[in-house]
Amino acid sequence: MTSASDATQTSPVLDTARRAREAAAALAPLPRTARDGALLAIADALEARTEEIVTANAQDTEKARAAGTSESIVDRLTLTPERIAAIAADVRDVVALPDPVGEVVRGSTLPNGLDLRQVRVPLGVIGIIYEARPNVTVDAAALCLKSGNAVLLRGSSSAYASNSALVEVLRDAVVSAGLPADAVQLVPGESRDSVRELMRARGLVDVLIPRGGASLIRTVVEESTVPVIETGTGNCHVYIDEAADIDMAIDILVNSKAQRPSVCNAAETVLVHAGIAEKFLPRALEALTQAGVIVHGDEGWQKAGPGLVAPATDEDWATEYLSYDIAAAVVPDLDAAVAHIRRWTSGHTEAIVTTSQAAARRFTQLVDSTTVAVNASTRFTDGGQFGFGAEIGISTQKLHARGPMGLPELTSTKYIVTGDGHTR
Repeated sequence: MTSASDATQTSPVLDTARRAREAAAALAPLPRTARDGALLAIADALEARTEEIVTANAQDTEKARAAGTSESIVDRLTLTPERIAAIAADVRDVVALPDPVGEVVRGSTLPNGLDLRQVRVPLGVIGIIYEARPNVTVDAAALCLKSGNAVLLRGSSSAYASNSALVEVLRDAVVSAGLPADAVQLVPGESRDSVRELMRARGLVDVLIPRGGASLIRTVVEESTVPVIETGTGNCHVYIDEAADIDMAIDILVNSKAQRPSVCNAAETVLVHAGIAEKFLPRALEALTQAGVIVHGDEGWQKAGPGLVAPATDEDWATEYLSYDIAAAVVPDLDAAVAHIRRWTSGHTEAIVTTSQAAARRFTQLVDSTTVAVNASTRFTDGGQFGFGAEIGISTQKLHARGPMGLPELTSTKYIVTGDGHTR
């Protein structure tokens, strides 16, 4: 089997990946000051060339409206001077974050006198495949550059003009700071063929990170020959234990579902212990209804709110709504709640509300998701909320990175072994 790095193979996508590989080799030994200088140049350039970016963005938004795209999607596509200023501010925030490259993960002197250190190093070439939001173009580039990686950006065709303008600004800025322009590149092409080529550029691209809906993520995970860090969908659960404080439980449930329902850490299912259901369900239904949430419930929930609750099916338990909808069930005990979660979860975030330390301990031991919250909203699963400063996505796989991915997750490690003429 021939790899994508074979010199006989050529295409615009593979040639772009080869240039990224050369740029990654040049980036790896650079000090933090060089990388931070490039990020500051990017922030300044975004502000200086705002009009140019907004003009290009107008092409995308006009095309989207002409195609009948919903206003919510158009809003995600839109870049205003205020939004560009906010993006530039975010880049400057990345500059202030600790540098992961060169960090000693562990080290020791072996009994034979060898000095052993495991240190963080850049992954190399990172490909980002993402949808709609052109702000991701800058966010991803900034995080990759900060961690010493070259980045290949493949946004959706709906934002092609915006992404092209942004990448031109980014490339000019990194060159002005003394870094190779090819450290940041837009993957050429607007068709799915260019995405497929990127996914098969094994040997040239070190890792792919998909950001978007379930269909995009599934396609990249299943069809890529390049290693993938799976950023997952969020079928998140809130379990209300028999020992829950009802006021707290309602606050956490409503916040988890309704504070911002269109994001991956919003709750999609609530499970309620049968022992507290009679007291909890009427108040929860009232609070959810006031928040504009439609409940898709089992028989227990339907009895508690005749006419207010739509019948739930297996499709509801499996759905990441990303809307003002929630699936709801009454369960006989904590173990039944865990069994439900194990069957239907996407492995993102689950929460328990309880005053029982024993129940909290058992729930956190049994539930296998990236994040398990005790008496806290699911909405806290976020790199910024965790104090990481920024994130490239939330990984729901278990290899290398899991949960919110900050700068350290954009690095690998290598061992440095130092001897004094040692032989084995």
